[in-house]
Amino acid sequence: MRNSKRISRTLACATVALATVAAVGACGSGSSSTGGGTVNTWVYPVIPDEKANKAYWDGLVAEFEKANPDIDVKVSTYPWANRDTALATALAANKGPDVAYLIPDQLAAYERNLVPADEYLSQADRDALRPAALKAVTVGDSALATPVLMSAYPLLCNKAVFEEAGLADRYPATWEELSALAPQLKAKGYYATSYSGDTTATLNMTFYPLLWQAGGDVFSEDGTKAAFNSAAGVKALTWLKTFIDEGWAPKDLVTTTPKIEQTDLAKNKVACTWQNSAAEVEPFWGKDNIVVRPALTADAEAAYGTVGTLAVFKGGDTEAAGKWVSFVAQDKNSAGLQKPMGYFPSRTGAADLYPGDAQQQETAKVLDTTQVGPLNKAARDVMGVLAPELQGALLDQKSPQDALDAAAKAADQLIARKR
Repeated sequence: MRNSKRISRTLACATVALATVAAVGACGSGSSSTGGGTVNTWVYPVIPDEKANKAYWDGLVAEFEKANPDIDVKVSTYPWANRDTALATALAANKGPDVAYLIPDQLAAYERNLVPADEYLSQADRDALRPAALKAVTVGDSALATPVLMSAYPLLCNKAVFEEAGLADRYPATWEELSALAPQLKAKGYYATSYSGDTTATLNMTFYPLLWQAGGDVFSEDGTKAAFNSAAGVKALTWLKTFIDEGWAPKDLVTTTPKIEQTDLAKNKVACTWQNSAAEVEPFWGKDNIVVRPALTADAEAAYGTVGTLAVFKGGDTEAAGKWVSFVAQDKNSAGLQKPMGYFPSRTGAADLYPGDAQQQETAKVLDTTQVGPLNKAARDVMGVLAPELQGALLDQKSPQDALDAAAKAADQLIARKR
């Protein structure tokens, strides 16, 4: 899978880009479609190998155009870096795409530019989507884009660490179980887990899974207020702080993000992580030592996962664009986008892409409990005020409640400005 650093980078886009999106939101997409069934599509290197990426899209375009001779499709691949800035600038200049690859937390920002997927997806296609995938693209009552792939970040445990600590097969399923194992692991020279508290890390992968597992959420149900300073939020932050205070998780990661090879995780000193993919840890743990477990539970089971989508922008040939997106989203066509980096189908009836791969089989079981993070226009801004307060609490500068209350006060002002 695309690693967490790349995901963090794509999620943590520049504030100026979001401001630009807001500025052009009322102007339509500025599609570059010239009419006559032309579909200009912007994608990003979900398939990192340039030749393989080109071959995949060229093959789909040829097949689609053969079946739809009145529609011309152009696919352009752009880099992940600064993609919101580039897209927002193009929209403002009326040179944006008809279709683009977006992840869910972009959908709220571009909502006024998008044609809801409900307008071009068949009922059968909508019914085939995994509930978690459909939820990930739904803002209000509308599905804003079409899911074409999914990922999940389950709990990963290092088999070698458990065996060397005399705890073979005692992999935790709950917060309580991990807390009980932590002193035993520490006595043997190991950390129970690690937590990236650096304010540049995306909370979707770090703190939010704990908040969800505690039964809480980032925003109120109507999206108008912060909700993370609830009892669930305090519970999550207090539990996490205990691991830092007791030395059950490395304290240095609260303020820094070294290269993964420099971390205790890579040195086989960490028992479990919910913030890394199997592909990230395999070079250090070894494939045979990676144990994939369901996400930890406290009051609920929840894990972070992303959903890749194709979204249709206003201003072009919606019918042609909708046909193209629906074609790409079909199981046999999207499989080629999913498999190279270990992603999963977004539909329930799709074929198993990884038969015989125990790790992928276990990861697939977590897909239905994944959350992509809040679909709120202020989501990224709220991360910016919450992350330093979380860090402050972990460093004993504030109590968990005071830290969350301070962040919520600042967040409510940001939310009000975004409405």
